[in-house]
Amino acid sequence: MISISQKVVIGGAWPYANGSLHIGHIAGLLPGDVIARYQRAIRNEVYYVSGSDCHGTPVCIRAKQEGKTPQEVSDGYHKEFCECFQKLGFSYDYYGKTSQEEHKEFVQNFHKKLYESEYVYENTVPQAYCETCHTFLADRFVVGKCPTCGEKTRGDQCDACGTVLDPEDLVEPHCTVCNSIPVFKETKHLYIATTKLKKLLQKLVDEHPNWRKNAIALTNRYIDEGLCDRALTRDLDWGIEVPKEGYEGKKIYIWAENVLGYLSMSLIVAKQRNVDFKELWGDEARHYYVHAKDNIPFHTIILPALLLAEGDNYHLPDEIISNEYQTLEGRKISTSQNWAIWIKDIVDTYHPDALRYFFIANGPEKRDTDFSWNEFINSNNGELVGAYGNFINRTLVFIHKYFDGKIPEGKLTAEWEQKLKKLYDTVGSCIDHGNLKEGLETIFEEVRNANKYYDQQAPWTTRTTNLKQCEDTIYNCTQLVLNFAKLLQPYLPFSSKEVLTWFGNSEEWEFEVIEEGYQIPETKILFERIPKERIEEEKRKMTSNRKES
Repeated sequence: MISISQKVVIGGAWPYANGSLHIGHIAGLLPGDVIARYQRAIRNEVYYVSGSDCHGTPVCIRAKQEGKTPQEVSDGYHKEFCECFQKLGFSYDYYGKTSQEEHKEFVQNFHKKLYESEYVYENTVPQAYCETCHTFLADRFVVGKCPTCGEKTRGDQCDACGTVLDPEDLVEPHCTVCNSIPVFKETKHLYIATTKLKKLLQKLVDEHPNWRKNAIALTNRYIDEGLCDRALTRDLDWGIEVPKEGYEGKKIYIWAENVLGYLSMSLIVAKQRNVDFKELWGDEARHYYVHAKDNIPFHTIILPALLLAEGDNYHLPDEIISNEYQTLEGRKISTSQNWAIWIKDIVDTYHPDALRYFFIANGPEKRDTDFSWNEFINSNNGELVGAYGNFINRTLVFIHKYFDGKIPEGKLTAEWEQKLKKLYDTVGSCIDHGNLKEGLETIFEEVRNANKYYDQQAPWTTRTTNLKQCEDTIYNCTQLVLNFAKLLQPYLPFSSKEVLTWFGNSEEWEFEVIEEGYQIPETKILFERIPKERIEEEKRKMTSNRKES
């Protein structure tokens, strides 16, 4: 476990504000909230930040389709994102957007100093231009065949083989919006010499052997195959103005400004708390970055390259929490085909802790995993209702029925006390190192053991045959209920808060005992069983929506 009162910056990847959030986004981002809640519980000073990625061509295309301005589109989705995150219990210390003035000001100041470094140079290069759409195209809006493997790909990176690309590298390129063949016009831009930073970036990877395996493997592959210098500026209509004479009308390329949102948003929180910003980005801090694996190079190469080149000795990434992919009913999620589960459509239908539980217990932590309605509903009914909820309900109902709602006199067994104290260390270590699934399963293993204990002790029988044993059993079960809720608070904040309110206890990460005689208020069932019929209903809805797309 890390030292008390450390400053911990946790950055969640920035979703594009050109479409609704789907389950793949949440599977990739939710670990950040679990880590943030745990770090607060052990009394660390947490700066959990993220925001909506509002600039770039994707937002402009959606704006044209909807007859709105890019600002209107991005603001609309930003509002939707905030509502979804709030309903799912994301505890961001600040969730902003790249179009807000504080971010723009920070980025421009950062880039002004960056342009003075030895790592930035000017170059004239071809950029894809669509004569039908009358606009320069962002790399991801040019598609064609990968020159390496021949598979269909976007102009920034091949999903099939992972090769980093430029649009001019593609075979048979065309515009994703109108399908026209783009022309390539010469244009002047600023570049960051990532190639000069190779040794420093390799050193960063080598010094972090505990990064997720996919992060280490992919980053090493990029470095080994040869880093490419990347454009810092682009001919775009919507974005942050380049703070350099001669670049009027051009914008800072979104990859060179959105990752700086971790700095700009944490600066806002630091000012709110009257804390020195340099402390957050100094040697003594600890930094986590949470995202899906397609964002790995942005956090292990691009962000460090920008920070190193700028020269202010900013803290480099400590922990890379990079999930694999989430599929849906055996298929790759496709927003264009409407093969997705949109968060806005399910947050008001299902208990947020049921969603959180599934996305961690069955999430793509170390391998691709599949979301199926069958598995989701079974996990709710089996684990949350049948195991955890049942244990809490049967314990507290018994207390109200036979002990007037007061915790009976008893003694916590040495075995349970040892198990509970060990759980805080074991689960805490799991969360601290990003092994969230292991931590959750460790808790639920003891929840299942607690149910076995209850059954073996049979308090419904000993109530009349051996009252002292009955009281001891219920006393022990009450301590288990309390500490399970505390341990699950980072994972299941809504139900944990409910239970801890009943007991009047804190969320701090430490073993606690509730004394006999404590009056427990009226309680309620935490989780409701979801009818099995819902499985086919949800599947039909998805299939119908896909056919209509």
